[in-house]
Formats: sequence, structure tokens, C-alpha cells
Amino acid sequence: MAPVTGESLKSELEMFDIPCQDDSVLDKMVEQCICNRIQADEMVLEWVAYSTTKNGLKLTMDALEQFEHEVLNKKSKSKQSFRKEETHNRTRDIHSLQDLIRAEEEEENLLDSYSTPAKGSQKRALTTPEHPQSKRSAAILASPGLLLSPASFSPSATPSQKYGQRGGKGEVVVTFGAVQGTRWAGRKALGAGVRLELLEGSEDSLSSSYKYMFQRLRDVRNVLTEKIEELGEGLKTHFNIEEFSPVSLPAQDSITVLGQVCCDSNGKLNAQSVLLEAGPEQGGQQVPVDLSELKEYSLFPGQVVVMEGMNTTGRKLMASKLHEGVPLPFYSSEVKMETDEEPTNVLVACGPYTPSDSLTFDPLLDLISVIVRDRPDVCLLLGPFVDSKHDQIEKAQVTETFEAIFSRCVESIVDGTKSVGCRLVFVPSQRDINHHFIYPQPPFTLPNLNKDQAQRVTLVPDPCTLLVDGVTFGLTSTDILFHMGAEEISCGTGSDRFSRILKHMLTQRSYYPLYPPVEEVNMDYEKYQSFGQMPLTPDVLIIPSELRYFVKDVIGCVCVNPGRLTKGQVGGTYGRLLIQRSAAPDDGKRVSPCLAAQVVKI
Repeated sequence: MAPVTGESLKSELEMFDIPCQDDSVLDKMVEQCICNRIQADEMVLEWVAYSTTKNGLKLTMDALEQFEHEVLNKKSKSKQSFRKEETHNRTRDIHSLQDLIRAEEEEENLLDSYSTPAKGSQKRALTTPEHPQSKRSAAILASPGLLLSPASFSPSATPSQKYGQRGGKGEVVVTFGAVQGTRWAGRKALGAGVRLELLEGSEDSLSSSYKYMFQRLRDVRNVLTEKIEELGEGLKTHFNIEEFSPVSLPAQDSITVLGQVCCDSNGKLNAQSVLLEAGPEQGGQQVPVDLSELKEYSLFPGQVVVMEGMNTTGRKLMASKLHEGVPLPFYSSEVKMETDEEPTNVLVACGPYTPSDSLTFDPLLDLISVIVRDRPDVCLLLGPFVDSKHDQIEKAQVTETFEAIFSRCVESIVDGTKSVGCRLVFVPSQRDINHHFIYPQPPFTLPNLNKDQAQRVTLVPDPCTLLVDGVTFGLTSTDILFHMGAEEISCGTGSDRFSRILKHMLTQRSYYPLYPPVEEVNMDYEKYQSFGQMPLTPDVLIIPSELRYFVKDVIGCVCVNPGRLTKGQVGGTYGRLLIQRSAAPDDGKRVSPCLAAQVVKI
């Protein structure tokens, strides 16, 4: 390794045409090379990359200090951690692991006391735990063999204190329908006779993994165009519209236009930034929309709408009327209903199934106890089961593979509910770290289940439409409520935001109508066109969210947000429903098959 000199650095800088007349600057660079053990050419390359990101930063002493702080310090730290990783990869017993952890903690504490915190490190300081014990040591101090073992199903070292001390266990927080005197128990022994299947059938549903990250912009455009045309046909028929006008054609009379709502920039939609983008049949142009004459509206990016108004110049549409969409019909069964048929009891729970400060599955064990006590006919369990946002998983502090943790989790649910014999439906989530990070998401694969277990378990994709004893359930584990709530704008509607968003989903006939999707949703548009749309308006829509739990009737569809089983370090909620397919009444008026529903604290 040749020694770094001022001359060698100067010649490397001249190669990139970077002027440097100040000897003190060169001396500082030599010092940085020696301290960080890098050669002159590597040093100059790092500087060129850094200065380019800072809009051509000049080579000065202040700039070099900033460069050292933001680039070189991090680089040397990553080298140290890499060397540590190599030494740690050897097989060790539990005692040597504990010694290593203690030594690393002491070293980290010593370094922290001398170093100045960088801008990025402030985020860590905001999440300091109440009891400042290292989470890494907490995860491994118990024997690694005990971690999620079938007997205890959780590391016995650090169960969540806050979860254990929670109040209001079993408290009903939301009720819907005729809950007075309702018996929340299953009707059949060992789940016999519950008809449960995907509405589209297994052949037409997303049943296996697929290749993604290959979509072209042209294909995305085609999917969006077809969506505009399909919803436009429904609006045209429903509102008796003769034809749609091109959005950017100047006209002195009132015109009716069809298009997709979008924003004029990358920011959040507001009343001044609304654009209407027409499909190819209407010219494919975008035109700004003035909403000032509309008394009420509710809009979000990606929404297909029909607007009436004036566009005298061709450059701005003065909207005077808005048609937002028409829902699909409900499911109608040809099978006749038996008069003495009892209601079906359905339990709904959504992950995560562990508190955020511990990888103990105590909330899941409590849920299994509830299932054994209430004996529901069907349990709808939505992910995440192994949450990618869990602190210990983000910091790689687990001692088993994610697949092994997931398999244990599912086996415990299946074995724990064996005496009940209920049907179990598993819906994946994009937060499941052991599964495909794509939307629509294929179902889980569980090759280790035996024949008896597999008969009770149904693996479905996200999203899907499920048929349970003749009642349709729309299921999605993606938090569309949260995503659309951040983007939707409204004026004078008089309804609450949840009802508006749910109505948009039903009238846009999609489980994820937002376009563009949020960054954390990786959308495959060709599969979305096939598997992300609603084939009909479901009787019950299960839509778990970080937002507050609820049960609402929205244009005839009972929409349930059961909440999450854990909220941070404390217990969350689950939902339960009584459903019964109702015979068609004589007057033709539909009766909701959801007799009663509740959201209950775990």
C-alpha cells in the first residue's frame, strides 16, 4: 500500500479538473486518507461523488470537514462492522454470545460518548426505551432454542410488560346490528358444513407466486385506460349520457367529460391542483379543473369521474356537476336457503401478533384462547404474522429464519384450534417479511401441513373475494384507508371521511383505487387488473387499518375495520360477526346478511 502524498492527491484532482492551490486543504486530505486507510485515487473518487450530490461543492477546509463527517466516518464504521460480522459467523455457544454482546455494548457506549451525533442519528434518540436495556441482549439472553419454541411459543426472557398490564380485556368497543342477547358462539361441531371458497374459483384467482418488476409504462397506461373506459360505460348508462366530449376542446356550451382525477405536481392534491386526464377516446389530454362552483365534492388521485361544466378556452374546465361512480350489484345465490339454518360466527383478526417491544406471541396465544372459548365457525386471520416493521426484526436480533418463525406461528394457530375445528383463512400482508413484497400478493405456501390440517386451512391472496355460506367477504390487508385518507380532498359532503373512502372503493369497484399508489405499495398493474378489482359489491368488506376501528354500513355493504391485534406495546382489538344468508324478500328489497358485529379488545 503506497503512502499517500500531497503530490499524488494533486495529480488525481487535476485528472478531474478540480483546482486546489491551498496546501492546508491537501494536508487535510492526506490526513483523512491515512486515518481512514484509503488510497489517493479512492479518496478523490469519493470527493467527486460527494461534491456532485451537493451541486458542485468547492474544495475547502469546511467542505472537507463536512465530507469527513457525512461520508468517511460512515465508511469506516461499515468496514468495522463488516470485520465484526466475519468473526461472528463462527458457531458459538450461548455464553460466548453473551460475552460478545456485552463487549460490543461497552464499545458502542464508549464511542457514543466521544462522537458528535449526526443528523440521521437524532431519529434513534427519539425512540429510547423506558428501560434502557439492550434489545439485542434481551433477545438472546434466554436460550436461542427457546425462541418461539412449540412449548412456550415465545422467548421467556422479556415478555412485554405493557401488554401484560393492559386494561379493558374483552371490552366491546363497537357494536353493530341486533347485538342484544346475541350468543357469540359457533353453530356446528368441528366446523362441519361451512361452505368456504374463493368467489372467482381457484382457477381464476391468484393462486401462486409470479414474476414481477417487469412491467412497462405502456402496459400500466393500458390498464388505466381500460379502467377509465369500463367505469365510463357504467356512468354513461346510469346517468343516461349520450356521449363524452374531449376535455381540452373549446366549447361555448356545457359539456360532459370523462376522466381520471390527478394532481398537477408531485405534492398532495388540493382544490387548486386538480387535473382531469381523459382516456384516449376523449383525446388523452389533461385539463385543470375549477371546483369553485361545486357545492360538494370528494376527490382523490386515480378516481374516475364524469364532470359537467364549461370549457370556453380549452385550458380550464369550470365544473358545475360531478358524478362519482356506480357500485356493482350484490351477490345473488341460486341455492335455496334452509329455513332452520343457524347464523355463522366469523372471527376477524389482523396482525401484528406481537407487541413492538418483544417477540413474544402473547397476543396470539390470547386470541387462540378466545377462539377456543367462543368456538367460531370461521376465523379470518390477516397479516402481518412476522412483521417487517418490528424493531427486533429490523435490527436482525432474531435467532431463527423468518420462515421458521412463520411456520411455528401458523402451526400453533392450527394445533391450538384443533379442538374447535373451525375453518382458518390466512391472508398475507406486504409487511410479512417472509413473503412476496408485491400487490396483488399471492397466497402463503404451507407445505408442512398434514392432510387433516390442510382441510381446515384456506390460503388466499391479498386482496380477494371470499364466499362463506353464501355471503361474500371482500378481504384486503393493505391499509388503503390510511393511504387514501392522506390524499382525499372534500368539501360540503357532510359525511365522515371513513364512509367517503369506503364508498369510493365500492363505486370505483377496486380494492386499491388510488393512483399513483403510495411508495410502500409495489403495484403490478397487469395482475392488479385481473385480481385487484371487485367482481361485485361484497356483503362484508374487511379492511384493517392503523386508523380507529369501526363497523359501518356503506351503501348496503357492512365495512369492518377490526383494528390490529397489537398497537405498539399494548393490546389492540379483533372483530366478530354473525352472518346469515337471507332469502330474497317478496318486495325485492335486499336485507343485509350481517346480523350483528362487534369490535372487542383482546
